[in-house]
Amino acid sequence: MLRRARATRGYLVAGVAIGVALALLTVGQGRVLADTIAGFFDAAPGLDYLTPVPGTREWPALAPALLALAGIFAAKAGLNWLNTLMSHRAAAAVKSQLRRDIVAARLADPLADRTSTAGLVNLTTVGLDALDGFYSKYLPQLALACTVPLIVGAAIALADLQAALIIVLTLPLIPVFMALVGWTTEARTKKRWRTQQRLARHFADLVAGLPTLQVFGRARAQAIGLTKTEDASRAETMGTLRVSFLSAFVLELLATLSVAVIAVTVGFRVVYGDLELGTALFVLILAPEVYLPVRQVGVHYHDAADGMAAADQAFAVIDAAGPSGPAGPAPAPEASEASEQAGPVLRARGLGHTYPGADGPAVTGVDLTVGRGEFVVLTGPSGGGKTTVLNALMGFLRPSAGALTLPARRRIAFVGQDPGMVNGTIADNLRLADADADATALADALARAGAAGMDPERPVGDDGEGLSAGERRRVATARALLRIDAGADVLLLDEPTAGLDADAEAALLRSLRGTGVTVVVVSHRPAVLAEADRVVTIGAAS
Repeated sequence: MLRRARATRGYLVAGVAIGVALALLTVGQGRVLADTIAGFFDAAPGLDYLTPVPGTREWPALAPALLALAGIFAAKAGLNWLNTLMSHRAAAAVKSQLRRDIVAARLADPLADRTSTAGLVNLTTVGLDALDGFYSKYLPQLALACTVPLIVGAAIALADLQAALIIVLTLPLIPVFMALVGWTTEARTKKRWRTQQRLARHFADLVAGLPTLQVFGRARAQAIGLTKTEDASRAETMGTLRVSFLSAFVLELLATLSVAVIAVTVGFRVVYGDLELGTALFVLILAPEVYLPVRQVGVHYHDAADGMAAADQAFAVIDAAGPSGPAGPAPAPEASEASEQAGPVLRARGLGHTYPGADGPAVTGVDLTVGRGEFVVLTGPSGGGKTTVLNALMGFLRPSAGALTLPARRRIAFVGQDPGMVNGTIADNLRLADADADATALADALARAGAAGMDPERPVGDDGEGLSAGERRRVATARALLRIDAGADVLLLDEPTAGLDADAEAALLRSLRGTGVTVVVVSHRPAVLAEADRVVTIGAAS
């Protein structure tokens, strides 16, 4: 977090400064209380400490001490308020930065990260919101644990070296037990986070596939699997809470026993006259303050564990795209208008790509040059790398080998195998290509895409719910044609005629030919191959 989130560094420096100020105020508070209480007994020399003389101290004489304590309490309250304010602002800044970085990484290289949509939504919402506990509780307490014990312990050492020696011997026990508990907590929290992610993905898959499950009468049976996943999530949550409560008890008990040892030794020394009452009270008032910040770090670690687990996954998503995008040679910059008119629109030389974790390359040694206005079809065996080549031409990935010359993204219209849709109407999805398109333009685009009878006002659910696979491709193709009408001059399509009948396929091919722009299509259908100016085989026969 210190390396990846800039707001964390600034807040931690401020937190240490606030911790130093709070420690000094705590020492001052202990001195004022000890001197004031001891003064009741010191006002009557010769009497036993347990027998104060009534009336030896009147309220006016206590006014300076009360004013000093009021000022110290007010200053500590103000510093705690400032610390809380800064922690919430730091949390908001870091969450905002991580969410922007996640979205930027996903857009820079959509194919690098394998996190599902449901998992990504859960990560960027509930997951990163858990960082509030890290910044509002754990990190402030960590800053206090680094400053308060040192300053307060030094003050105790100056007053009574024997009590300070006991603190030096017992204080390290708390981090030791805290580390033992922390390892268990970290493992349980990561397991619970994985279970929660699995529940989110399971529920999202059920919602997306509910119409199909209803058709085949399997919707009710899925409730059993969902219940099992939910029960597992509940069990992991309760197990994490159980560890949290037990660890808090262990740390409280250890700190209490340590303070008790100091209190017993100091008490006997006061009784036998080896220690002044004022010094003894000063040590007893400050001793719990030495253990409290360290003990609270262990308690608040559980508040930070969920947020840190989510942050680790967020960094994994961001790192999937690399520090400046995915690895490999970058596409050439956009050429000048004159060179664009003269040279090829798309060019690949020795293109090859290997996906992370794959046993071998998805595609190798592809040479491709597409001129202006050409209709080129990429074909080949299934799994031969046709979609990988198209994704490279689109700029969705940077190849592991070879070089690319690509036009600017604004000049490209794209239709993928699984076209994205937004919640709204067909018209809303078409206007993603051209926000100013009127009803006539929408109807014309649908007709050219082989969907002349489709109603532009027909509702569309999330992820294209309500449309068949063929209808989604037609809408996406119509959207690409609108983008061509709006000024794009390169059209990339992945199996655009799959699911279409012969008449609709012929109408679509005529429309693609009629655009006059550069077209690259991935297909193996005979009608598309027959329409091509050139066919390039990708895969085993390339």
